[in-house]
Amino acid sequence: MKVAVVGATGLVGGEILKVLAERNFPVTEIIPVASERSIGKKITFKGKEFEVVGYETAISMKPNVAIFSAGGSSSLEMAPKFAAAGITVVDNSSAWRMDPTKKLVVPEINASTLTPEDKIIANPNCSTIQMVVVMNPLHKKYKIKRVVVSTYQSVTGTGKAAVDQLFDERAGKTDYNKVYPHKIDLNVLPHIDVFLDNGYTKEEMKMILETKKIMMDDSIQVTATTVRIPTIGGHSESVNIEFENDFDLAEVRAILEKEEGIIVQDDPKNFLYPMPITAHGKDEVFVGRIRRDETQKNTLNLWIVADNLRKGAATNAVQIAEYLAAHHLI
Repeated sequence: MKVAVVGATGLVGGEILKVLAERNFPVTEIIPVASERSIGKKITFKGKEFEVVGYETAISMKPNVAIFSAGGSSSLEMAPKFAAAGITVVDNSSAWRMDPTKKLVVPEINASTLTPEDKIIANPNCSTIQMVVVMNPLHKKYKIKRVVVSTYQSVTGTGKAAVDQLFDERAGKTDYNKVYPHKIDLNVLPHIDVFLDNGYTKEEMKMILETKKIMMDDSIQVTATTVRIPTIGGHSESVNIEFENDFDLAEVRAILEKEEGIIVQDDPKNFLYPMPITAHGKDEVFVGRIRRDETQKNTLNLWIVADNLRKGAATNAVQIAEYLAAHHLI
């Protein structure tokens, strides 16, 4: 199977190549793709070097699937060209997520809705993915009414330049490329993406709107505050969920422990709880600090952590491709 990775020289593109290799996706030919300035560069896949090609060359090579991580504007321009050539696109950007004609997919939840006609498939926002993976089995059992989420998101979510800013600040440099409007090291920024007219950021609205679309339930009410913190390993979330029906904490833990792709780490007496430093490099979503909200009936508090470059981006995209291949949709 021919696989194109569009944006292969970026942080997420590199992670996609790593995940394809680790999960032994049935690649017969890898096609690394990037913008004009990166054409001719070399990337390594399974110990071999491959030369980066441009978009038009990649389309002419007719891959079965193209996994995009090249930014929204590139996806809007190029994904339809790949799709028109019969190539199935799995897109990591926000370009297609809220398009009503495109599926927004977390494989554990809604991959079964995919058909051969879905030529552009959207990969959700990283912070949304890890939250809905945990919420979905609980929604099936207890019916979610309302969610209040505050995030603690790694600088890796902004890309390599943001990571460079963090380490330049940590090294005491004064002349460096500023990605954030303020210092990030030893600081916390309640500001991810642009501010909108309603006072929320675009990232916060992504979590609100994408959750409803993925879980196929517009009745779920979500409010979010998204925050950037100076960590590398992954994103963390404090999630407060109000259900229509009451729950038993032991049953909640049992439901989550049975779910593929979720690891419960919930033993506070022995200081066991999810952290980005231990989620780093892992494909699973970690959940702990499971406890009842004692101020309101039928309400649960959770702490959810995942590697945002893995399950939050690369792994989820590769899992979509795995589903497509396993069900002969590509």
